[in-house]
Amino acid sequence: MANLDPNMNLQSTPTQQSAIPDFTDTEVAFAHLSDQELRRMEWLFSLMNKPWLVNTGSFVGLWSVKWNLPFARSIIRSTLFRQFVGGESLLKSLPTIEKLAANNTLTVLDYGVENKETEEDFNATLRENLRAIEFASGNDHVPVVSTKISGLASNPLLEKIQRGDQLSKSEEDAFKAVVKRVEALAMAAHEKGVAVFFDAEESWIQQPIDDMVNTMMKRYNKDRVVVYNTYQLYRHDRLAYMIETAEKAKAEGWMLGAKIVRGAYMEKERLRAKEMGYPSPIYPDKPSTDQAYDDAVRFLVENYTTIASCNATHNAKSCMKMAAWIDELRIDRDHPHLNFSQLYGMSDHLTFNLANSGYNVAKYVPYGRVEEVIPYLLRRAQENSSVTGEMSRELELIHTEVKRRGL
Repeated sequence: MANLDPNMNLQSTPTQQSAIPDFTDTEVAFAHLSDQELRRMEWLFSLMNKPWLVNTGSFVGLWSVKWNLPFARSIIRSTLFRQFVGGESLLKSLPTIEKLAANNTLTVLDYGVENKETEEDFNATLRENLRAIEFASGNDHVPVVSTKISGLASNPLLEKIQRGDQLSKSEEDAFKAVVKRVEALAMAAHEKGVAVFFDAEESWIQQPIDDMVNTMMKRYNKDRVVVYNTYQLYRHDRLAYMIETAEKAKAEGWMLGAKIVRGAYMEKERLRAKEMGYPSPIYPDKPSTDQAYDDAVRFLVENYTTIASCNATHNAKSCMKMAAWIDELRIDRDHPHLNFSQLYGMSDHLTFNLANSGYNVAKYVPYGRVEEVIPYLLRRAQENSSVTGEMSRELELIHTEVKRRGL
C-alpha cells in the first residue's frame, strides 16, 4: 500500500473522485453564513486573536455572570454563545441542527454543563442526557449524544478508585450509582437507536472511565456500535491501549467504538506530573503526538469493518490523510463506521468541505443556559486567542471569504 506524503498540499483541487477535499475553498466553507453572519464571525474571531483582551474578558465575563451583573448574559449570548452554542435547550437548538443538516452535516449533541459535585447534580445531568437521547432518536440528523463521566461522578471518587485506595461504604454506594448512570445511558442509546460518546478526561481518573466504558461496549456493541470511548493521542500510551482494546473486542465478539482526539489537558498533565514527581504521560513534542494520531487514523480506517470511529480533530492534515486513506482503500465515503467531527462554530473549512465531498461529518453542538456553558465558552475564546496555529489560519480563511464576497 502506497505511503502518503505527510506534507501533502492543502490546496489540492478535488475532482469528482478526488481523495482530498479542498480545505481552502472558502465559498463552500462559509456558504451557510449570510453576509451579516460572516462579518460578525470575522469581528468576533479578530477579537479572540488578541490574547490580552481574551484574558481580561474571560475574568470579567465569568465574574459578571457569577454576580448576575446587568447585561452580562445578553452580551455573552450575542457573542460567544451565538458562535459556539446551539441553543439554551434541546428545542432551541433545533434551528442549528436543521441548518447543519441543510449543509449535509450531522449533529453530536453535548449538554455543556460542567463542574458538578453533588448526587443531585449528577442525577440531573443523567436526566438531561436521557432527554437528549430521546430527542436524538426522533431526529435523523442527530445520531450521537456526547457526555463526560465526570458530569455523572465525583472526580475525587474516580481518582481514589484509580489509586486503588480502600473505599468507604458510602463511597462504594456512590460508585455503584455512577455505574448505574453510565449503564442507563448506554441502555437508552441501545434501545433508541442512538450512539453515545464518552469523553476522555485527565489521566489520573481515566482508568475507571475506561473500565466502565469497556464494560458497556462489551455489553451493547454486539450488533452495532452504540458506545464509543475517547482516546487522547497526546498520551504516549493511548495508541497501544486502543489497539489492545480492539484486539480484545475482536476476540470477545464485540465491536470497538473509538473517538480519537489529540488531547485537552496537556499543561495540567505536565504540571501535575512535575509537582508529584512521576513521568509525564504526554508526548514531549507535537511531532510525536501527530505521528501517533495519524497512526491511529490509519489503524481505524484499515479496520473499519470491526471498528466504528470518529476522527474528532481540527487538524487539516489529519483530516486529509483520513479522507485519502478511505479513497485509497476504495471504501464508501459515507460508510457509517468512518466519521469526522469538529466543534460547532469552528473549522468550517474542514467540516463543510468534507461534507461537500461526500464524507460523514458532524458538528459537536453544545447546549445549555448561558451561566451553565460559561466554562466551555471561555475555553473556546482562549483557544482562539493564539496568533499562530489552526485558529489563526481559520481567521485568514474568513478574511479571504469576506474579500471574495466583496464585503
